[in-house]
Order: sequence, then C-alpha cells, then structure tokens
Amino acid sequence: MRPWPGIALLLLTLVGCGDETSPGEPAGFAGLGEAADDFAQASADIELRFPEDHAAHPDYRIEWWYLTANLEDERGEPLGLQWTLFRQALTPPDRRPEPSPWAADQLWMAHMAVSRGDTHRVAERFARSHSADENGQAGAVAEPFRAWIDHWQLASRIETSDESRNEDTFAELSLSARQDDEHGGFGYDLTLTAEGPLVLHGEAGFSQKSADGQGSISSGSMYYSQPFWRIEGDVTLDGETRAVSGHGWLDREWSSQLLGAEQRGWDWFSLHLESGQKLMAFQLRGGGEDGGDYRSGTWIAPDGEPTALAPDELVMTPLETQQVVGREVPLRWHLKIPGVGLELIVEAPHAERWMTTSVPYWEGEVIARNADGEPLGVGYLEMTGY
Repeated sequence: MRPWPGIALLLLTLVGCGDETSPGEPAGFAGLGEAADDFAQASADIELRFPEDHAAHPDYRIEWWYLTANLEDERGEPLGLQWTLFRQALTPPDRRPEPSPWAADQLWMAHMAVSRGDTHRVAERFARSHSADENGQAGAVAEPFRAWIDHWQLASRIETSDESRNEDTFAELSLSARQDDEHGGFGYDLTLTAEGPLVLHGEAGFSQKSADGQGSISSGSMYYSQPFWRIEGDVTLDGETRAVSGHGWLDREWSSQLLGAEQRGWDWFSLHLESGQKLMAFQLRGGGEDGGDYRSGTWIAPDGEPTALAPDELVMTPLETQQVVGREVPLRWHLKIPGVGLELIVEAPHAERWMTTSVPYWEGEVIARNADGEPLGVGYLEMTGY
C-alpha cells in the first residue's frame, strides 16, 4: 500500500483531521475512508505508464513518494533512514483556482528520519503549490524526475536530451536533505542506483484495500515500488558524518479513497531477503471478510517478477508488544506465506522509532529470522493507528 501503506493521512492534518476519529469526523483512519467522488479514482482498468507516472497526479486526492533504507556505515554499524514526500489535493479538478502567485490547489508535506541504535531523529516540512506550477516550493515532475520540498529533494542523475527524451530518468537518483537541531544536525547525501525493475503491486498496479472493493468507487490505490535500490553516500547524525551503503525501497502510491470507512490503521512490511527475494506485505485492521483484517502483499523474485498474494495466502500475527511513548506497539511478528514455503520471525531491534510528526506513527528497521533465530534479511516496518 503504502500502506503504506504510506501515510497520506499526515497531510489530512492540514485540513483538520487528527489521528483519532470521533463522531462527525471523516470516515476511516485519519479520514482516508471518506468518499471522494469528485476526484479521479484508482481502478484495475488503469494502465500505468512510465516515466509519466513518476510525476504528481493532482486529479487524485492523495499521493506519496516514500523511501526507506537499511544501511551500514564504514564500521559495520547499521543505520536506517526515511524520506517521504506527501501530496494532497485541496479541491477537486473541476474546482481548481486559476494559477497565480496566491493560489494553491495542492498541499505538500515531507518527513525525514535518521536512526542508529537508540537514536532516532525526525523532521517535517510543509508547503503549498498550484498543480500547474512545476517550479514551486514543492512538487514532482517526471522528465527528468525530481520530487522536492524546499532543499529536500529526490532527483534524477540522468541528464536528458532531445534524443533521449523518453528515457526513464528514475533509474539513477540522488537524495539530499538536512535538518539543523540542538544535537548538531542530521541528514544525508546519497546516490541510488536501481539494480532491478519496477514492481507493480496487486492487479497490474491497482492495489485493493478491502474485501468488497466498495463497488465502482473502490477503496484502493495505484501502487508500484522500486525495491532494488543500491544506495551509497554520506549520512550525518548528531553532527557526525559517516560513509554508508546498503539497500533501499521506494513506494509510489496515489488514490482518492485509500481505505474503507471501518479501517482504523495498518501494519506494513518491506523485506530484503538474503536469497535475493523480496516481500511487501500489509494488513489493514478491519475491512476483511466478516469484519476481520484485510491482508495483501507481493512476493518478488530476484529478477523482479512479482507474485500477488491474496488475503488467504498471507499470515501476519503479532507476537510481542512493547510500550512506546505510552502505547502498546507490536514489535515482533510471525509472517507466513505457505504458497512459497516462507515462515519468518520479524522483529524490530530498537523500539525508539516513533515518528513525532503531525500525525504520529511508528516506522523503523526490522530483522527477519528463521525459527532457529538465524538472520534471513532486513527491512522496514510501518504501523499506524496505535
């Protein structure tokens, strides 16, 4: 998803939604189940096109560019990082204001985080723009690819020319962001090189988010990932800069009605396994058969070939919880995919990964092990609604 699942819900705080619902508030978690009939709708009938779909989709209500990375520094010490750009449309397409220096029809928000051991630094930025402006304070364009808010940006390293106008410049990126704070500042300056193809989730890129699909206006999204990033560069934490390298996972998702009205949160995993295989799996709490949870995922072969996982092909069971900022959060899980013979224990080595942003959530590194405790891979876990 993103489910992320991603977290477009964060943008909804800018228009009056919080992380808890009460009578009179929009339906679903943070309003993501509210009907949005005046916006474009995600559908299995839509064919994804590249490089065009790397850019913003202002006719849809919500969207994100979401990168997580599992890295090691030159000392072999693990680090985690997150960079996310969120967009939310302020008005439906047929009610947009005319472009002007004072008009805006899109809200933007970005999150960045750097984590090492018990240290977890978080920052957040906001911006407004008009969908017709490709040079505003924040935005996302396809050729050459660039997604940015102020000086935080994810941008192509491939120069385009008239002869290569249709080249997908998403394959080689740079990521730069920095935040000053009382600890000496944190941030990163990284290069990302794709070592495998883009992966479409669900039905050719349409990711359903509830058991019934809600008829013609379905709760779902257009969703693809680039899970094959090789990342190198420098990360700064508390004023100290170290060289790093490792794996990254970037999710792209857009929708106008992401969730069903009864869904109140989700749990999302992205895993890089030592076998070369990868796994994306999520569960939405609520929205499944007979009121249960709704699950979905993608099993990805080393060559990038995806296998969609139906709700009954995926088992996700929380095993242990910990207190995190006064909330019980499940940080140890059992994941099982009988169809491919996979059974994992996935746990977070550090609980201190709470995102203290406008709408708070948990996002951090995880380690996947077999039943004997042997490590099989690394990844990221995101949990909302706790």
